[in-house]
Amino acid sequence: MKILKLLNKKNFLIQLFYLIIFTTVFITVFAEEKPIDIWNIEKKDNQVITETNILSENTANTTQNSVYELQTNKQSDTIKLDNEFSLKKIKIVGLYDPSEYGLSMDMWSNSDGTKLKKLFQNINKFNLSEDASDIMHISLLTNAYTPTQNITEQEFMSFKSNWLIKDSNLDLIEEYLIKNQIINLHPNLTRYLVDSYLSESNIKKSCEIFSKNSEPIKDEYLSKFNLYCLINYGKNEEAQLILDLKKELGFEDNYYENKINYLFGYLDEVDKEISINSILDFHLAHRTNPEFFYEPSQDTPKIIWKYLSATNLLYRIQDIEITDVEKISTIEKAVNDKNYSEEELFEFYKKFQFNINQFLNAKEAYKSLSSIEGRALLYQRSLLTVEPKTKLEFIKILKDLFITDEIGDAFDVELKKFLGEINFEDVPPNFTTFYNSNLNKKETADKIIKYNNKILHQSKLVNYFNGDYAKSKIEEDLDKFLKKIKKDKKYFLSKKDIIFLEALKSDGIEISKKYDGLYEIKQSEMPADIQTMIDNNEIGAALLRVIEVIGPDKIENIDEDTFYFIINTLNQLDIDIIRNKLLLKVLPLKV
Repeated sequence: MKILKLLNKKNFLIQLFYLIIFTTVFITVFAEEKPIDIWNIEKKDNQVITETNILSENTANTTQNSVYELQTNKQSDTIKLDNEFSLKKIKIVGLYDPSEYGLSMDMWSNSDGTKLKKLFQNINKFNLSEDASDIMHISLLTNAYTPTQNITEQEFMSFKSNWLIKDSNLDLIEEYLIKNQIINLHPNLTRYLVDSYLSESNIKKSCEIFSKNSEPIKDEYLSKFNLYCLINYGKNEEAQLILDLKKELGFEDNYYENKINYLFGYLDEVDKEISINSILDFHLAHRTNPEFFYEPSQDTPKIIWKYLSATNLLYRIQDIEITDVEKISTIEKAVNDKNYSEEELFEFYKKFQFNINQFLNAKEAYKSLSSIEGRALLYQRSLLTVEPKTKLEFIKILKDLFITDEIGDAFDVELKKFLGEINFEDVPPNFTTFYNSNLNKKETADKIIKYNNKILHQSKLVNYFNGDYAKSKIEEDLDKFLKKIKKDKKYFLSKKDIIFLEALKSDGIEISKKYDGLYEIKQSEMPADIQTMIDNNEIGAALLRVIEVIGPDKIENIDEDTFYFIINTLNQLDIDIIRNKLLLKVLPLKV
């Protein structure tokens, strides 16, 4: 309930509201009789007023535009005309200049939306490797026109949003949204960003997004979030004005208003209800209740778990009884979701008591216990084991138990600790894959190149792709190398040698025709659908197809035939920067 001193202000606002409507109608009628100056319209479009500066002492037009941006259900004919005009404008959003990667603003123009939808659907099934993710960043965030064949702009933007959310690089998302001022174009992506920061108890970062935004906010949830941020900044009058206007336009959210009115100082007590419908609702309950307490369950959303963890609101696992299976299972799931410490969980496992026979026959004994007790037994037995082979047996069984219960990531950090204590030389052959895949030691990326001038693709000529060779010099040195190969009857060009030569040819490096017989390329080595995309200049679709082929694999682990047509695709598309990076990962010998 508003205090009495606000009534006069509210009456004033209502009168102002109707005055603006009258003025707008008058201006509209007058404007219809005059020719439209496109350049003046562009200037007006750029004069965007945000909710945060709605009370600034500018012109009457500033207030007028702000009010009508909020009036989503009562738009006048003028607003409709403005919207129709803005829909005709082509908005290009991205982070990278096309020339940086040898691309163009038309990279999506020839792509068939039907193909794109299928490719996005397939790619979303993967957790992309770093190599595939890098190409995806470039493909989606290069400034370019959106595709129009069998796909809408909204559909394409949704694909962008969904992938950026899955990729979850918050800094990149923020840069993309703020640099392009596209909060309204990507409301779900913006919500993901501000919610993620809030779940980390970083209110400052959440609210900074709104302070950096210059567009009037249209999304209901984001508008509520922004209003709360204004209060957080101490701008209560601005927040109150926005809330009053929203109420005039039919806004109603009793839960939200109760918490907000408490923060305004209009209420001495707040409703103790706790909503988990959104992280904002949950945070407001925590913020407004000094005696706040919430006990999560397995059904509690991950983002709420994350908030509880960040704000130290989770109960101590050491206070749980070992007989409370439901709570322990809940904690295990939270650990799997990275919302609870692995260290605390495994420390808790030490509380379980087992007899000597169970320890001696742990490989069989765990099967007769509950899942939680079985994991506790195997963990304790692993701690007591010194012999590498036996330790590997126990921790592999333990990892499999976690995976079976769909909480495999709950045994991740502790598993690496176990494996880190075992030398690779002591690992039996049947455990090599398990050891390597779970330890994740630094691999070839951090190794040093060792040149082998007896093998073409491992020779110093590969430095051409670093930009270290002039055209005349690489042609001279390459001719000398090929002359030696032609004389050496025992040297056969490998697939990687051919990939190396084909990349040079695509860059215009001249190779004498006397070496044409050194190798032969089979036309069937290039997938027909990719070649069709290239021939049709469907650059964006072809890049997505490359990303789909790489998928979750590191480029170094892809077979040579597949790597050949990936490089061939990039050769034909003249995307040399991406190609060179991949070549330098695969061709040189690294130690």
